[in-house]
Amino acid sequence: MRTRKLYKVTFLHLGKCYELYARHVASSPLWGFTEIGELEFEPAGSGLLVDPSEERLREEFADTRVLHLPMQSVVRIEEVERKGALAIRDAADGQKITPFPMPPRPR
Repeated sequence: MRTRKLYKVTFLHLGKCYELYARHVASSPLWGFTEIGELEFEPAGSGLLVDPSEERLREEFADTRVLHLPMQSVVRIEEVERKGALAIRDAADGQKITPFPMPPRPR
């Protein structure tokens, strides 16, 4: 049995770097766009830990059938063997985790 291809798509949107997994990637019929479809998410409540990034992405793209991303916003598309963690990072520094705010040091 042949397995369907899985793609990891990394793109920029509003100063954030998004990483999603999809089963369909193609040139969009809209000129200058890339078509991303059949988004892959873990089933809700499938694990003990809740990943806030994945929950946020699941909510943001819950009713999305196909994304049409401008070509210049796509950073990378990789064909992968298995799904990894979804992520939203700050595009400037690439950090996945926001540091806990610390009180200012006394002088």
